[in-house]
Amino acid sequence: MADWTIAGLAREAGIGVETVRYYQRRGLLAEPERPAGHGSAGGFRRYGRAEAERLHFIRAAKAAGFTLDEIAELLRLDAVADRERARALAEARVRALDRRIAELSAARDALAHLAGECRAGAPGPCPIVASLAHRR
Repeated sequence: MADWTIAGLAREAGIGVETVRYYQRRGLLAEPERPAGHGSAGGFRRYGRAEAERLHFIRAAKAAGFTLDEIAELLRLDAVADRERARALAEARVRALDRRIAELSAARDALAHLAGECRAGAPGPCPIVASLAHRR
């Protein structure tokens, strides 16, 4: 069984201590009680494997594009086994990612076209700068 301080937990999860504290304030991660005592005999909150797994889940969900509010909802849904709502959240995220991919693809194509138009020695302003200067 793991027994980490908040710094050890953060290292294990690959995030900063302040991020752990932020997730605690947001209610995504429980804050254990501070044990009685002083020094190494007590006084430091201890975290285990369950908290590390929760942080790994949060990182993976963020990488999948979920917001922290959506992650909190997924965690609540998991606790009550509401797969229908969890699936709906995932499907909405897929649609949002598809829209973002389409936007990025269009931006990539436009930039590739502009890069092709930007030849050394060509007359007039650089088409890349000119195009981006007129975007709103």
